[in-house]
Amino acid sequence: MSFNIALTGLKSAQTEMDVVSNNVANASTYGFKESRAEFSDVYAVTVFSANRTAVGAGAMITDVAQQFNQGTFMFTDNAFDLAVSGTGFYTLSSGATEADQVFTRAGNFRVDEYGYITTNDDHYLKCFPCDPDTGEATATGGSSLIPLQLPATQGKPTATTQIELGMNLDGGETALTVDNFDPTDTQTYTHSTSINVYDSLGSVHSLTTYFVKDDTAANQWAIFTAVDGNLSDVAGGTAVAAGNPSAGTLYSTMNFNPDGSFAAVAPSPSSTTYTPSTGGAASTIEIDFANNAPTQYSADFSVNTLQQDGSTTGQLTGVDVDEKGVVRSNYTNGTTLALGVIALARFNNDQGLRQKGGTKWEEGTESGVPIFGEAGSGNFGVIRSGALEASNVDLTEQLVNLITAQRYFQSNSKSIQTASDATQSIIQLR
Repeated sequence: MSFNIALTGLKSAQTEMDVVSNNVANASTYGFKESRAEFSDVYAVTVFSANRTAVGAGAMITDVAQQFNQGTFMFTDNAFDLAVSGTGFYTLSSGATEADQVFTRAGNFRVDEYGYITTNDDHYLKCFPCDPDTGEATATGGSSLIPLQLPATQGKPTATTQIELGMNLDGGETALTVDNFDPTDTQTYTHSTSINVYDSLGSVHSLTTYFVKDDTAANQWAIFTAVDGNLSDVAGGTAVAAGNPSAGTLYSTMNFNPDGSFAAVAPSPSSTTYTPSTGGAASTIEIDFANNAPTQYSADFSVNTLQQDGSTTGQLTGVDVDEKGVVRSNYTNGTTLALGVIALARFNNDQGLRQKGGTKWEEGTESGVPIFGEAGSGNFGVIRSGALEASNVDLTEQLVNLITAQRYFQSNSKSIQTASDATQSIIQLR
């Protein structure tokens, strides 16, 4: 009997040493969660046994329990080194179109040759689809998950729709006859300024605004626009009289108060439409004067505000991941595009997950089904970009546990030796 009891102790001690050794071996494994060997005693009694004098039958292992406490963070310069601060696992699949799901806390991701974000063993990081402009997830269910992929194309161009223009028009200039305006003759207009605008294909065009101090009314200016040197009409504007260089061209009118402050512009808003020669769509551009404090002081002409909202095509310059898991690509044209929201999963019982190796787990019968959500919402933690979660193994504690398990093993070996000596003594009785 004592041989069997001591043998169970040896097996338990060996199991504990194996568990501790595995923890020590993975002390540098990103996202690794240590395990703990748990034991119980064994009693073999029947309803007719004398329980008060029953002797135990040894020890048995009941569980190798994973410990999912948070590991420390290691900070890096890689945007796709991701760490979850709090509850949640990254969701992975074995292929871009595969529906299988495994889960990990190891966030050392990379970009493959097709632009997908994957682990080192080619599992694909899954995300929720989102609105490309706002980054808001459009679906958060497990069936809506898609692989996260960087775009292979250039940044989409944006046609110019508005120009912000604020300036001071020199009130001391000589008034001119508006109908004589000719963009090729600098003597027929008072001031001008230009800005580059973009059509729907991302092609650049030069939009010039001309200012003519009107000789028919005090503190009044006529405003003409031209795109690539071609005059374009201001919608609802006043037409240049027939027989003049710019006959029929529609212009807007701006008025100032006697103190030089802005009074009004008509029509309001002042907008112009042009059809680019590049084949892009016809574009309407609104020029916003009223919100940019134009003035008419007796001072040199100056432009205080001049900006537009369009952009040409752009090359990918970088990727950012915020704490909510929204992945955005940045382009040289100043635009950004939200690619997806990294999906996190949590379980009612983390210890019920089945280990898959490679610092991955899969749903188990005791874990419950995965509950998906966005980082920073509900019970989910937040995502730290440029950081990795280290193993939660405490080496000092594990080495002490290893020494304890070794002593435990030695003690049980001594029990077997003692039982062997006792048996030998009995055999030698005559």
